[in-house]
Amino acid sequence: MISSTESAPSAHAAGFPFTAIEGQPQLQTALLLAAVDPLLGGVLVEGPRGTAKSTSARALAALLPAGRFVNLPLGATEEQLAGSLDLEAALQRSAVVFRPGLLARAHGGILYVDEVNLLADALVDLLLDVSASGINRVERDGVSHQHDARITLVGTMNPEEGQLRPQLLDRFGLFVRLENVPSAAVRKAIVKTRMAFDADPQAFVEQHAAAQSDLAQRVKLARERVAAVAWTDAVHDDVAQRCQDAGVEGVRADLVMLRAARAHAALHGRSAVTPADVQAVAELALAHRRTQAAPAEPPASGEPAQQPEQQPSSEEQTPPPAPPPTGGAQGAGTPSGQSGHGPAPSANTLPDHAAPADAWGAMPPPQLVAMKVVKALKPLPSKKA
Repeated sequence: MISSTESAPSAHAAGFPFTAIEGQPQLQTALLLAAVDPLLGGVLVEGPRGTAKSTSARALAALLPAGRFVNLPLGATEEQLAGSLDLEAALQRSAVVFRPGLLARAHGGILYVDEVNLLADALVDLLLDVSASGINRVERDGVSHQHDARITLVGTMNPEEGQLRPQLLDRFGLFVRLENVPSAAVRKAIVKTRMAFDADPQAFVEQHAAAQSDLAQRVKLARERVAAVAWTDAVHDDVAQRCQDAGVEGVRADLVMLRAARAHAALHGRSAVTPADVQAVAELALAHRRTQAAPAEPPASGEPAQQPEQQPSSEEQTPPPAPPPTGGAQGAGTPSGQSGHGPAPSANTLPDHAAPADAWGAMPPPQLVAMKVVKALKPLPSKKA
């Protein structure tokens, strides 16, 4: 049976405090935005092992009102994720009996998927649909049921273990690409903080309790007022121009960037979106949707195209240089006054266009082979008839 891990809102279950995380400000910003507005479509985090992906997601759950953290195993089925309907009860009692799945358990909290790039595409589609709509619909043999499922979806992936299909990648609202620790100072701060937590988890949590409480209150207020945050045409123009310059397909990036900027403004207590809010969230919305512009590619691809013009024609190509002469008659076959191609190259020089003898594909020059003196063979005497 596939099981999931679910954490309740307590200091012990919350584990490492969100406010104590070191060295990942962009990841923390993306997670807070998704917590303020779960309909952003979730957060996809790409990075190597040991970059606080799961620690940050689990710590975020403590800041939410429900405080739930549900982990989706890779082996889960669609029925275990979405829930199931009891058809026997529907036929016998004309009643819809719904068995909740992981989506129902994660309502109001975090649904975490580690290595989401290895999850079945059908489950990823379902997760993204529910994350964007906030509603889970289950249908089976003409019987249907739906329930609220406002989840904050957090998916992580290691690019070394495979990529997510572009169609699914685009549907994630925000994207964070984590790199290795940028400096020795940051590395030292991370290790020092982690060792302090491992030495006395309870004391460490209590040390950051005030900051955690303040941030949780900010998230709560932001969730309540995010829908009322407005933006001007100038802000909308800024968003549209950024998406246009990035060459993104469709308008999903525009919608996500506006919603993320609105959540950012609400998190900072503003009633209207400012250019600073757009600047803070732009790369989170564009990083995985930006198309590859190729202004620098034509020169690189044009250089090989000029090479045939620099190469001599087949008639002008000089044969491989002859080996050093062993006698005076070796060079007698070429008149000194020969015109057309100029003098033949010597054995120790190569034309400018010729490849060196040790280059890949180069043919070795012909070598002289010593001939041994062979005695004349006498024919065998013919047999007399």
